[in-house]
Amino acid sequence: MPPAHTGAPVIPGASTPSSPGPEAHSPGRPGYRRMSLALFAAGLATFALLYSTQALLPAVSAGFGVTAGQASWTVSAATGALALFVLPLSALSERFGRTRMMTWSMVTAVGVGLLVPFAPSLEWLVVLRAVQGAAIAGIPASAMAYLAEEVKPRALVGAIGLFVAGNSIGGMSGRIVTGWAAQLWGWRAGLLTVGLMALACAVAFLVLLPRARFFRPASLNPRAVGRTVAGHLRDPLLLRLYGIGALFMTVFGAVYTVIGYRLIDEPFSLGQGVIGSVFLVYLVGTVSSAAAGRLVARTGRRGALYLAVTTTALGLLLSLADSLAAILAGLVLITAGFFAGHAVASAAVSRTAKSGRAQASALYQSAYYLGSSAGGTLGALAYHAAGWAATVGIALLAVVGVASITLYGSHAARVERASRLPHRAAAAR
Repeated sequence: MPPAHTGAPVIPGASTPSSPGPEAHSPGRPGYRRMSLALFAAGLATFALLYSTQALLPAVSAGFGVTAGQASWTVSAATGALALFVLPLSALSERFGRTRMMTWSMVTAVGVGLLVPFAPSLEWLVVLRAVQGAAIAGIPASAMAYLAEEVKPRALVGAIGLFVAGNSIGGMSGRIVTGWAAQLWGWRAGLLTVGLMALACAVAFLVLLPRARFFRPASLNPRAVGRTVAGHLRDPLLLRLYGIGALFMTVFGAVYTVIGYRLIDEPFSLGQGVIGSVFLVYLVGTVSSAAAGRLVARTGRRGALYLAVTTTALGLLLSLADSLAAILAGLVLITAGFFAGHAVASAAVSRTAKSGRAQASALYQSAYYLGSSAGGTLGALAYHAAGWAATVGIALLAVVGVASITLYGSHAARVERASRLPHRAAAAR
C-alpha cells in the first residue's frame, strides 16, 4: 500500500532511500535543454505579442487619426490587463498546474493575436489588446514558479535568465517584423505577421516542454491565497523587489513607447521599417539577462542592481543628443541595464519566497507590468507636451527610485548584520 502524502514540501532533486525520485533539471542534461528551449519560445511569443503595436504606434496614430497618447493605449491596455490578471491566474496554476496554465494562456493569446489585425477601430483594437494581455498573464508567473520547482537552485538564475532572454528576442523580432511588414503592406499586415510568428512559437512550446515532476496541486482556497499574498506583501525584501521591477519597467515602457515617434520626426525622419530595425538593440538585453547569474556571483545581488542602474541612467542621458549614433548607443545601454536588473530582481523573488512561489512571482509581474503601463502612458504624454527630454525626465525619476530602494536595502542588510553580532558574541561566551 503506498504511503500517504504527508503534505511535506517536495524538494527538487531529493529522494527517499527506498524510492529514488526524479532529479531536478540542471545544465547539460537533455531535459534542461528541452525546458530551456520551450520557455525561450514562450518568452519570445509573450513579448512579441504583448508589444506588437509598440513599434507601429506612429502608423496606428496616422491610420486612426489619433494622438500619441491615445495610440499608446494599445500597449498600455495589454500590459495593464496582464498586471490585473496575473495574480488570479497564478492562483489557478497552483491548483491546475503550471504547464496547463501556460498552455491555455499561450493558445488563447495567439488566437486573439490573429484577430487583432482586423480591429475596425481604435476602441476595438484596445479591447482586443486588453483581452490578449489578460491571456498572456498566465504565462510569466507560472513559468517562474515552474522553473523554481523543476530546476536545481544553483541553476535557477541562469534558467530564468534564458526565459528573460526569450523575452528580449521576442520584443526585438516582433518589432522588426512588424516594422518592415508595415512599411511594405501596412500596419495591419505587421500585426498579422507577429501573430503567425507567435503561432509557430506556441507549437514549439507545446512540443518541447517537459512535464512537471515536482508540482503538487493545492486546493483553490481564496482565503488561503489571500493569506499567502498578504504574507508576501509583508515581506520587506519582496516589497523592495516588486518596487524595483515596477520602476525598471517604467523606464523601459516610456523609452520604447516613444522612441518611434522621435525617430519618425525631424531631424531623423526614418521610415517604419528602419525604426523597427532599431530594436536590434534587444540583442544586448539577451546577452545581459543571460549573464545575470554570473554578474550576481561576482558582485552580489545589490552590486548587480547598482551596475544596472548606472548603465540605464547613462543610456538615458546619452539619448538626449540630437545624433542618431548617440541615440542608438543610449538605447543599447538602457536595454542592457534594464534586462540585467529585471533578471536579477525576478530571480531574487523566486529564491526569496519559500512558499506560494506562483503568487510571489505574480505580484512581481503585476508590479512590473503596471510599471510598463504607467511608463508607456506617462512617457507618451510627456513627449506630446514637451518632447523627448520630458520623456527622459520621467525615466530618470524611475531610475532614481530604483537606486533609492537598493540603497535602502543595503542599509537594512547592514543594520540586520549589526544586530546579530551581540547575539553571536553572547553565544560564543
